[in-house]
Amino acid sequence: LVGVVHPRTAVRVVEESASADIQTMVGVSPSERGLSPPLFAVRKRIGWLAINLVTAFMAAAVVGLFEGTISQYTALAVLLPVVAGQSGNAGAQALAVTMRALTLREIGVRMWLPAVRKETVVGLINGLGIAAICAAGVYLWSGSAGLCLIIALAMVLSMMIAGLAGAMVPMILVRFGIDPAASSSIVLTTITDVAGFFSFLGIASALATLI
Repeated sequence: LVGVVHPRTAVRVVEESASADIQTMVGVSPSERGLSPPLFAVRKRIGWLAINLVTAFMAAAVVGLFEGTISQYTALAVLLPVVAGQSGNAGAQALAVTMRALTLREIGVRMWLPAVRKETVVGLINGLGIAAICAAGVYLWSGSAGLCLIIALAMVLSMMIAGLAGAMVPMILVRFGIDPAASSSIVLTTITDVAGFFSFLGIASALATLI
């Protein structure tokens, strides 16, 4: 017996580790505290916010590709946040489960296929359910069956991609020796935004005659 660790000390260490992971995932330094000086907090946060701004412009560039379609069918602009928001949430769920599984060593980088397959299937099934609800809401709002079909297809596709990305991103980062807690959320947000915008506007452009 080398030493004794008091239970309260062990609990405190676990709590500090968990809170540090939470802060890191949203681009906040683990060294920042609730009453840290404002300038210290700004210095620790602004770098990730700047990176996030660059990725936001990437998503905006995708929307710009379909400027003509949006100007012709303004209802698409109203529904864009719906698709992107749902795919973002689906991706965040897959990311959280995968990150926890990696931390607890329930899965490893070499066991990536079952986890990715599972999250992709979950994204597909959830996408079908959410698409049905969303299509019903859009029909009550717009009365356009074509628009319902477009957003339903986009919802299924984007949520399936989000599930795939949510599982793949942390595994790829771990494979290259990068802390997934520090970068996963920003990379995933970019992927889900681009996937949501591109799938919705791409399908809308292809099926524009149905709107």
